[in-house]
Amino acid sequence: MTHLALARALLPASTLVALASMVQLAHAEEPRKVTEPSVLNESAEITSVVDAFDGDDKFDLHLSLGFQETWRSGNVLRETTSSLPRYSSGGYTAGNQNVAKYSETTSRLNTRADIGLYKDVALIFRMPVILSNDRKLSAIGGAGPASLLAQGAPGEQLFSLPLQSPTRSGIEYLAIGLDVSPMNQTRDSSKPTWTIGIEGRFSVSEPMHACAGTRGLNSPGAQQGCAYPSDVNRNGKSGEGQVSTSSGNVDLEGTNFSGHRSPGVSRGTTGLEAHTYASKRLKYIEPYTGFVALFEFQNSSSDFGTSDLQGSLVNHPPFQGTIIGGVAIFPWEVRDQFQRIEVDLRAAGTYRSEGRDYSPLFDALGGSDAPSLRTPNFASFQAGPTANSSVANPNSQKVYTSGITDVQQHGIYTLSAAFTFQAGEYIKFNVGSSYTIEQGHIITFDQPCNPDFHGDVGAAGPCRGSSSGGTVATGIPNPNYRAVIDSPGRRFRIDDSSIWDAWVNAIVMF
Repeated sequence: MTHLALARALLPASTLVALASMVQLAHAEEPRKVTEPSVLNESAEITSVVDAFDGDDKFDLHLSLGFQETWRSGNVLRETTSSLPRYSSGGYTAGNQNVAKYSETTSRLNTRADIGLYKDVALIFRMPVILSNDRKLSAIGGAGPASLLAQGAPGEQLFSLPLQSPTRSGIEYLAIGLDVSPMNQTRDSSKPTWTIGIEGRFSVSEPMHACAGTRGLNSPGAQQGCAYPSDVNRNGKSGEGQVSTSSGNVDLEGTNFSGHRSPGVSRGTTGLEAHTYASKRLKYIEPYTGFVALFEFQNSSSDFGTSDLQGSLVNHPPFQGTIIGGVAIFPWEVRDQFQRIEVDLRAAGTYRSEGRDYSPLFDALGGSDAPSLRTPNFASFQAGPTANSSVANPNSQKVYTSGITDVQQHGIYTLSAAFTFQAGEYIKFNVGSSYTIEQGHIITFDQPCNPDFHGDVGAAGPCRGSSSGGTVATGIPNPNYRAVIDSPGRRFRIDDSSIWDAWVNAIVMF
């Protein structure tokens, strides 16, 4: 009796059908032979690297074009030490007084090119283009244009509401990067896929400048267009001092600026981003984790100001680090036709350090006509006419308000979902959305003194104390400090902000 006949005699027909199906499935999941073509062997999107000189594939080029829309909203608050019951009680400083509602909408065109250099080595070019960026401050609770909580020194209005910033557009930055996969699960199934990369980001367009926009130009606290920080009188001419340009500091005393400058669009920084991701395919899922670090350094052509002022506590953009975790799910694949669907579910947590940055009040404070902000600070102090006295040194550098302020450290938390459909060997599409909560933080966070430097009492300005030997210096003044917005009881903050992102990308693969 043959084996087939014996099997038919011992097992029912339904069991034979089940066994046959299992044999076919096992055969389909057997490892590919060396002579079989390598099809659809990419890992999840996050760890996939375009390569070259891989078997018969001598060159790979991926071109991506996408559109992204971002909506951000949050409430701007202010501290107050007022003794009125409606503001505070018990002598504490309250930091929950509503000033304005902040909203920002950004439309962005994302362009990218991945060029394979060798096996699991790719050169990457990215150039995000901001089609439009609109920012607005609106009154809360029926407050009038001259809100009491937006006042500066007695009789001053720092800014008026509503405040509509001009629409910004242009190239956000040019990025050049390199991705490498030291380990690839497709080449060695015993190991995960590990991708590391580095990217440089370069500002190639006009840096952002504080502007009051087109509404309320004749109201208190509103500047005319986008003036230079040293244009104290807002008349198209500088006061006294210098302005930073791409060619260095230029003396602008009495120089005619021909009105004002463009609002700009880039951050005016040079960025260095490093990232690493690792993933492991398990049947239909591929869990992954990763870390991203971003360091930014201000350019001389930006409004960040001089970085070597001795008294400055913080005079650089924030640094940030992000931890990522997620899973890629592959519910459908047709390998020999290069087709598959990937669903990416991801969570990320970011720590953003203290640093000088473009806050929601960038245009409002940088465009203010209030003398307490417009009048320049002197970079250093000197001995005064009487014993132990200290006065500003009129020969030192003048420091103007640009709208860029010291921003407190805070956390950023993101949940996202993306759907990728690879329709064939040469094209795929990606759509997705994310929701981000940015933790509330103070956005005018500077301190009056730098305790790291101790000079004589004459150079200490207000940074002094008493000891058994008399008056002593406790530091030197911080020229970026503005008591009207930075002192406790006067500081501004942004409450927890909500950020929504939605995007769609098309990728062509050669």
